[in-house]
Amino acid sequence: MSERVVVDTLPDGGPRWVQIAALTRAWAQREGLSMRDLVVLLPFAQLLPAARHAYAASGEWLPRIETVHTLAASVGPAAVTLPGQLGFDATTDQLVALELLLGRPWGAAWQRRDPRGFERAVVQFVATAHELGRAASALPPARRDAYFDLARNSLPPASGPGTTERMLARMAVEWACLCPAPATDRLFGMPSIAGWVVVQAGGAEPLAANLVAESATPFLWLDTDPVEAHPFDGLGQAAPQAAPQLAVGRCDGFEHEAQCTAAQVIEHVRRGETPVALIAQDRLLMRRVRALLERHALQVVDETGWKLSTTHAAAQVMSLLRAAAHDATTDALIDWLKSGTGWRGADQRLAIGAFERECRAGNLARVAVLDRIALGTQAERIWRAAAAVLRGLVDAGARPLQDWLVALAEALHECAAWPSLETDDAGWQVIEALRMGGNAAAESPAWSASAQRSGLDFSGFRQWVDNTLERATFVPSRGIGASPDVVVTPLAHAMLRPFAAVVFPGADDAHLGAAPAPHPLLSEAVAGELGLPTAAGRRRVEILAFVHGLQAAPRVTLLHRRTDGAQPLAMSPLLERLSAALAARGLAWQPWRDPRVERHLAPTPIGMTAPGAPGLVPLRLSASGYEALRACPYRFFALYLLGLREPDELEREVEKREYGTWLHAVLFEFHRDRAAPAVADAEVAQLHAIGERVRLAQGLGDADFVPYAASFATLAPRYVAWLHRRDDLGARWNGGEERLTLQTEALGGTELHGVLDRIDEVPTELGLVTQLIDYKTSGSAALKSRVGEPFEDTQLAFYALLMQGRSGGALSAAYLALDDKGSVEEVPHKQVARSAEALLEGLALDLRRVRGGAGLAALGEGAACEKCAARGVCRRDDWSAAPLAEAGS
Repeated sequence: MSERVVVDTLPDGGPRWVQIAALTRAWAQREGLSMRDLVVLLPFAQLLPAARHAYAASGEWLPRIETVHTLAASVGPAAVTLPGQLGFDATTDQLVALELLLGRPWGAAWQRRDPRGFERAVVQFVATAHELGRAASALPPARRDAYFDLARNSLPPASGPGTTERMLARMAVEWACLCPAPATDRLFGMPSIAGWVVVQAGGAEPLAANLVAESATPFLWLDTDPVEAHPFDGLGQAAPQAAPQLAVGRCDGFEHEAQCTAAQVIEHVRRGETPVALIAQDRLLMRRVRALLERHALQVVDETGWKLSTTHAAAQVMSLLRAAAHDATTDALIDWLKSGTGWRGADQRLAIGAFERECRAGNLARVAVLDRIALGTQAERIWRAAAAVLRGLVDAGARPLQDWLVALAEALHECAAWPSLETDDAGWQVIEALRMGGNAAAESPAWSASAQRSGLDFSGFRQWVDNTLERATFVPSRGIGASPDVVVTPLAHAMLRPFAAVVFPGADDAHLGAAPAPHPLLSEAVAGELGLPTAAGRRRVEILAFVHGLQAAPRVTLLHRRTDGAQPLAMSPLLERLSAALAARGLAWQPWRDPRVERHLAPTPIGMTAPGAPGLVPLRLSASGYEALRACPYRFFALYLLGLREPDELEREVEKREYGTWLHAVLFEFHRDRAAPAVADAEVAQLHAIGERVRLAQGLGDADFVPYAASFATLAPRYVAWLHRRDDLGARWNGGEERLTLQTEALGGTELHGVLDRIDEVPTELGLVTQLIDYKTSGSAALKSRVGEPFEDTQLAFYALLMQGRSGGALSAAYLALDDKGSVEEVPHKQVARSAEALLEGLALDLRRVRGGAGLAALGEGAACEKCAARGVCRRDDWSAAPLAEAGS
């Protein structure tokens, strides 16, 4: 005789597993069945320990306690998936789906037209085929043909909106038909089973329902779910003392919720209320909570895992692939070198450091230029070793996926990264996910065939690796032991488990009770008819799991936040339904008490500091260094005395600074080789030819340089016209890129140094005058403002001072504005020799004061502070109302 029983808590508030075991024994006695001949089917594997413990407590024979999948695995191996069949392996099925869709002309055209849309369609196609295959596998074998006929009839071909979705769905149906017979087919008509006991939690499992319906064996169906129409009414109704202590807390934002969650978990553990169930609704929030819990050395078991792509091992593999791309940046190359590579015959830390310094100093942003650049010995050695490894992954054509994987494994071996992957928990899972373990015999024929047939170029292979690691879940294999403090589990796996407390963050309308997304390829009606998950079905299962979660422990804390970044969040609609159900019975949840410990800290005012550094006066000083001292002494202290400069970024995009460096080199080479004036058009062409040569030498990408090439195209004729006017006046180029130094007793041992862009000789009424010219890729307006107060312009006066040290003749100086739209314009610094004398006097005084220990205060204001690299060090934004300006503080 078969029975269906609704299981509730015992009158004395005892746990459900005690009641489930008692009901099973009573039913077996009535039916005259032996307990050891029964099979108890659980909804998921995490319930196995609790169930076995409850059944063993009576001291009688234990029934066989399984899930349908563990039972099927125990009676025989899984079926072998043949090439082209749906095998429920995401990696293999992705490849097969790609072949199926690209085998159609419209599929190949779709991929070329909209790669991202096509990629989403492949994912949806595979997911739909999996759902159809699972739904068919839950049926008795004799009913599957009728099921697929029903699916075909539900998806008639049609035109108009939704045609593409229906076409993909029809293909998914035909692909699902090719599933090999599932291992669970052995359970239908299984001998030596005296009776079935099915425990339902979170809705009826279709396979279990079909098993007992098709079997002549008696069964006991134990339904632990609440009544769907009024799911919250059963909370403690039979025994009020058994009702969970519910507390609901509201947090301000993400970090506040993470801290409150961790604090509540720690409080439960401190009181000995373990294990604590930490419900994982928000993956990002859980990562933050786990980081906070790890600081307190709690024993945490995470049943949800996290994306394999977020592990260091996955990042190590992806950094290698990014460095091997044809358009790779040196930043990507340096990231890979620092990710855990090893190189023979080199102190790799020093060699990689030298390589990085040279790349940043020369702004070598692209790997493609490294072969054309002269590097130092250490940097050259590490680059040659790295290039030899990357060469095996660089291929312009397509090759089978299996060949790419072999090449990737070889590259990992050659850079000595493979041993660390093998010994690392996440690293080994990366190797297994990418099928690089080398155990070909364990791979299915479907995978082997697809990996050999799938032709991918390097970009496609890198995308495949990225997608595979993104889909895979990393679950640590190291066990915590039998008694963990905290179990991180999804809501669906918290049902019927013995927890001492439940902490449930993410109880907001975005993560709990939100409207489910519709099926991407099927309508709700068709999905329901075919037994696939529907939006209504997912809502129903979520409500049942939520009520089970509230009953999972005597103490339950639910937390939600007001905002998620700029997005406002409301309380979950399920919490609102719970509140209404409790209010109807005159009950309410408890206000949550924040267990965080409040600390009162005395305010510490932060004010302007003025450190002294008499022992750090530089032995060499440039114009920019002295300008920093004049603009803000603290900037000089931080950047030039302490050397707190951030390394230059290796920007792939060409910035104006790189354009300026390029333009200086072009003009220098042009004038160095210019023996005499020529026709304007010829000189413009010469400028362009030199520009192209310098661009290639400096490794500036053609596509990235397009805007600056357009600017130079308009500048070149204007520059030649300006130059010819100077030629007519008798001016003559006398040098460029001159490195000058000056040592004088007045500076107390500090040497001045600088690079002069250009030195001309210009005839005047007083004879030949040496003119210093500084190129500026900016307009003349700002430069005129700069020299409006001659004693405030440091750069040209500084250069004049250096030039006076080499030649005592008459001097003039000017900025040359190259970025004016109308023409190239000179902006002279009048009486620059006088300014140079005043600068030397002021510089000598300033250096004497620094050597004497004068405080270098953060006196910069306005424009001096807007883009100052030392602003975060001086903490100007945090100064109190009463600044502290004590020297040496």
